[in-house]
Formats: sequence, structure tokens, C-alpha cells
Amino acid sequence: MTHAERLARLRLIRTPHVGPVSWHQLMMRFGSGEAALEALPHLVLRGGAGKARIAPAEVALRELDRVAELGARHIFSDETDYSLLLREVEGAPPVIIVRGDTAMLQRPCVAIVGARNASAAACRFARQLAVDLSARDVTVVSGLARGVDTAAHVGALGGATAAVIASGIDIAFPPENVQLQEKIAVDQLLIAEQPPGTEPLARHFPSRNRIIAGLAQGTVVIEAAPKSGSLITARRAGDYGREVMAVPGSPLDPRAQGCNLLIREGATLIQNVDDVLEAIGPIDARMLREPARPYAVTATQGEAGEGDRRAIAELLGPTPVAIDELVRQSGQPAAAVQLVLLELELAGRIERHAGARISLM
Repeated sequence: MTHAERLARLRLIRTPHVGPVSWHQLMMRFGSGEAALEALPHLVLRGGAGKARIAPAEVALRELDRVAELGARHIFSDETDYSLLLREVEGAPPVIIVRGDTAMLQRPCVAIVGARNASAAACRFARQLAVDLSARDVTVVSGLARGVDTAAHVGALGGATAAVIASGIDIAFPPENVQLQEKIAVDQLLIAEQPPGTEPLARHFPSRNRIIAGLAQGTVVIEAAPKSGSLITARRAGDYGREVMAVPGSPLDPRAQGCNLLIREGATLIQNVDDVLEAIGPIDARMLREPARPYAVTATQGEAGEGDRRAIAELLGPTPVAIDELVRQSGQPAAAVQLVLLELELAGRIERHAGARISLM
């Protein structure tokens, strides 16, 4: 990939209203970041907005330089070092920033997540489970949060662990994990989606959680409240067709309610490392390294007429609706509907939700 193409791709994802789904659609439609950037003003105009606010080249160049200064690097979704399992996820990050050894993502991966205010017993179990998984050549993935996440990373330090953070790669959070984060970056693997200097804001954690779930063949939850981020990670794993596992706890402990709920809904009950390995099954063929698959212009370039475009837009409202339902009700080809939605998103008029659903902003 040329430097100009890397710069164009980075400018594209840093442009307002270009999210992971629209980034991938632009790349598939135009075949390159440079071509997509050139087409962007026209698409934004057709979506009903004025001038496109494309990220300046200087901003992307500063990010590239800063990442290099930190000893990190960008990996785009069609490059060889990018996780094959993560690449399959709807809305996979177009680019991740990494420090460390990406070969860890070519091994079987299991995510361990749980409560930040976890009990001593839960932390001990998470740490030992990570030790046992590492001894079986499994990479332990987690989010470097307090409690269960920290215990899992510490347990896997003798083997392989990958930490996914919600901030820039140069920001440590929580503060007490500064040394642990640096050790993982040097000896293991540290992953960030946000550009350097980004603080760990609340809105970044769900995005971080989808990466954790996407990297792993299965997710183990150890203590979690019913509406916790750990359960969001587990449900994302289920949406991606990955194994969801949970450690049962006392019904008298609020921290166990989320895990017990997952088991009631069909998650695999976990008591030891053998239960985990049995649940995820043999090494998935998708874990094997494949050659990079460059983007190519899609054969279908269907477009709707102006009247049909208005009709598609009028089907939208504040309540999220499935894209398949829009295709059915509009009577338009799926490619035409997708293009209209792409234009509306680039113009800042719609919002994407999990499960391929759309709503008006």
C-alpha cells in the first residue's frame, strides 16, 4: 500500500459522519481511499448536506507521525496482520493502532471480561483461568479495566495477552494500570481504535467492547451486573456467532446476576479451562494467516432515481428499522437502498444501530 493510499484511508475514517460501516462501503464501491475521498463531496451533496468536511491531510499526517513516535503502527482491515476473526465483524474497525506482537492474534483467542468491582474470588478465578489458557497456547483478550480485566491480563503475562483500550494508545486508564499497560505494549499486544491523545470517554467503551468480542472465538464473563459493559461484550459475541460463556455465582450477589442471566439465556456454564476449550472447539480455520485481500470495486453499482430516493428517505424515522425491511418496503434493489443510506449517513442525517438497523438522527 502506498503512503498516499494510507493517508487517504486515514483521512476517510477521520472525516465526520464516516463510520466503520460507511468506510467499508466506500472502499468496496470505489476500490481505494483516494477514489473514495474524491467521490465524497458529491455523495454528501446528494445526501442533502452542503460541503463535505473532509479531514485535512495535515491532521492525518500528524497522526501517522505521532503513532510512529510512540513505537506503534496503523493496521488497515485488509492488511495481513489484521485479525481474520475481527475482519468478519459487522462494522469492524477500518484501522487499528497497535503496539506489540500481532502474531498473538493468529492464535486461538478467548476474551475474559467482568466486573470492575469484582470480588477477590472472581479476580482469583480470572487470573487462574488466564494462566491455564496461556498454558494451552490461547491468547487472552480483555479491556485493561479494573477488576476482572486486570486479573486476566496479569494471569496471561507468562503466555499471550492482548489488551484493547478505549483511549488513544498513549493514554493509560485506569491510572493504576500504567505499568501493566506499558508491559503489555512491550511484551504482548496493545490495541486502540481511537487516535493518539483521545481520552477514554464513555461513548468509546461500547466500540472497544465490540473489538474484544470480535477478536475472540469465545467470551467468558466472570461477575457482571445485568446492564454492565461486560454483558454488552457478551451479547456482541453472540451476535457475531461466537461462543458466550459465563461463570455462575450466588443469586445473593448482585455482581453475579448478569452471569446467571446469561446462563439462563443459553450461555455455556464455565468452571475451568477444560470447559472453555470444549466450548470453543478445535482451532478455527479462520485463525490461519491468509494473504491480504485488497478492496475491489463492486460489480453492483445500482442507483435509485430521485423520486425513489425520496421514497426511501420517507420510510425512515426516529425508530431504528432493519435495512432489509427498507429494501422490502421500497421495492428497490438492495444496492440502490444501500447507496441512498450511505449518502444520508455521510450527510449526517441517519444513525446506524446494531443488527443492521437505521434511524433518522
